[in-house]
Amino acid sequence: MIVTIELASPLLPEVGELIRASDAYAQTLYPAESNHLVDIDSLAQPHVIFCVARLDGAIVGCGAAVLQPEGYAELKRMFVHEAARGLGIGRQLLAFLEAQVRERGVPCTRLETGVYSHEAIRLYERMGYAKIGPFAGYWDDPLSVFYEKQL
Repeated sequence: MIVTIELASPLLPEVGELIRASDAYAQTLYPAESNHLVDIDSLAQPHVIFCVARLDGAIVGCGAAVLQPEGYAELKRMFVHEAARGLGIGRQLLAFLEAQVRERGVPCTRLETGVYSHEAIRLYERMGYAKIGPFAGYWDDPLSVFYEKQL
C-alpha cells in the first residue's frame, strides 16, 4: 500500500464523492446547526489550500486550510474514508497542511470539530493542538470543540 498526499483541485469528481461521504457521516453524528461544513465551490477559492490522500492511486482522504486575513489558517474538511482509516492517513494529511501553511508564513492553525468525533480529537491532541474557545463566526455550541496550534 502506497499513500501519497498532494495538492489537488476540490473540483475533481472523486473529491465530490468523498465530500458527500463526509457530509453523510457528519449528519449521523450532529444536527444540521452543529455541522459547519464548507461546500466544494468555497474550497476552490484561491485562499484555500486543498489536498488529497491517495492510497494506491485512489483518493481516500482530503483536507483544507483556509487562509484567514486575521493571520491564521482554519482547517476544514479533514476526512478519511472509512475503508482507509487506521493507516495514519489523517496524520499525514494534517502534517502536509501544516507544512503548506507554514511555507506561506502563517503562524497558526485553528479548527472546529465535534465532540463525538473521537478519532479526530485524538489526532489533533496527539499532533499538538490545544483547546481554545470559539473563534471567527462560531458560537459556543456544546457539540463543538475548538483547537489551535502555533506553527
